[in-house]
Amino acid sequence: MTNLEQYNNFFTEVFGVATDALGADFCKENVPEWDSVHQLNLVSLAEDTFDIMLDPEDIMAFTSYEKGKEIIANQGIEL
Repeated sequence: MTNLEQYNNFFTEVFGVATDALGADFCKENVPEWDSVHQLNLVSLAEDTFDIMLDPEDIMAFTSYEKGKEIIANQGIEL
């Protein structure tokens, strides 16, 4: 499984959506279910899967599918 597939799995698991729902519009503003618990679940899955530790600033900024990809990439993980 590629890193991108693993990343996509975080969202499908946490939000219960199909992979094709993910994209630039999948963000805190457009997904009513997106709350702090869901956001922390995404962060936890990312940290565990990719063996990284995100800074508090990154955790707070993890508010969209695209921003999450950027944050993960900044940790040296190729998606």
